[in-house]
Amino acid sequence: MTDRIEPGDRQIRNGIFLAPFHPTREDPTLAIQRDLELIRFLDEIGYDEAWIGEHHSAGFEIIASPELFIAAAAERSKRIKLGTGVVSLPYHHPLMVANRIIQLDHQTRGRVMFGIGPGLLPSDAEMLGIEVATQRPRMNEALEVILRLFRGETVSRESEWFTLHDATCQLRPFTRPHPEIAVASTVTPNSAILAGTHGLGMLCVAATTVNGYDVLGTNWQIANDTAAKHGMRMDPSRLRLVGPMHLAETRERALDNVRFGLADWASYFRSVNPASPPELSAADPAAAMVESGMAVIGTPDDAVAQLDRLWERTGGFGCFLQLAHNWASWEDTLRSYELFARYVTPVFAGANRGRNASLAAYAAHSHELIGRAIGATMEAINKNAGEIEQAIKNRSQDSGTGGQGR
Repeated sequence: MTDRIEPGDRQIRNGIFLAPFHPTREDPTLAIQRDLELIRFLDEIGYDEAWIGEHHSAGFEIIASPELFIAAAAERSKRIKLGTGVVSLPYHHPLMVANRIIQLDHQTRGRVMFGIGPGLLPSDAEMLGIEVATQRPRMNEALEVILRLFRGETVSRESEWFTLHDATCQLRPFTRPHPEIAVASTVTPNSAILAGTHGLGMLCVAATTVNGYDVLGTNWQIANDTAAKHGMRMDPSRLRLVGPMHLAETRERALDNVRFGLADWASYFRSVNPASPPELSAADPAAAMVESGMAVIGTPDDAVAQLDRLWERTGGFGCFLQLAHNWASWEDTLRSYELFARYVTPVFAGANRGRNASLAAYAAHSHELIGRAIGATMEAINKNAGEIEQAIKNRSQDSGTGGQGR
């Protein structure tokens, strides 16, 4: 790691996006417990946010209820904010979703965040008998109802997939007017339009893939343009970008670390998505992802460069979420998160700006300052020469008499 003077106070928060990904050869009970321990650890070392996913099939992503997980994680942590990453709205009755989020808002005393999406895995929707083409329209419809319920309104609606008769929430949100809401965004502009229409945040879950990176600026502009049409402004601090990273003291060590689990992760994506990024089918996925910019497998300096790249692409964002991928062993994974907190976060927070300025100022005048200090020391010695000479004489006499008479 090299020393670096901060370029500016960008205030990028740090967090993780926890799907989670666990190979089918691992014990699922221990895997979930380890995920809970990860949240406790991240809270301890100062991470700001953790978003937890919802999945119901394909074997790897084994948290079915982010709300249940958040309730347990909140009891093990103190300050980290916990988000649903995301609730797949077409899978749930909107009144039930609103009530669960409001309850979590109270249980966490305002630490919950509400991430929403249409649902990612087609196999989830198929098991529920939901046509994939209806997922985004249903998400939009559910969100409209949930926002009204959050505001304390009484809602009646007959929909093709849910019914509400004079529905209202018994509790009002702990967070006013309601917990922060973020819409999951990949490549299509639908989420950007939805976020802009309601003034919500965005979770760009494919920010570092080639296609996702290409549309980052465009989708954020669409969100801003849409918000302006509705008399609102988008807040860049609520733009969150997700990307995979694994950090170590050297690039060589980082590449060696990810041999533990990257092959399992790449194989999973290839099996569930034939259109997965081509890097995952390369002979060396790690090298291919690093070369394309999809992932950082290297040092904290490499992570800083990635965040700089994303900042320039978007014009500014609020939080970078490391994709929790379990490419490395548990110990090396914790070390990676710690390195990010120690060496990457301070760069963008400007945490060491004052320290670096102080060091530079002292170094520029060190000869002069040390000279003054030496001069002051010699002056004090000369001024008290008599006392020093007498003390030496008394000590010599005491030594000669062996301390007799004392």
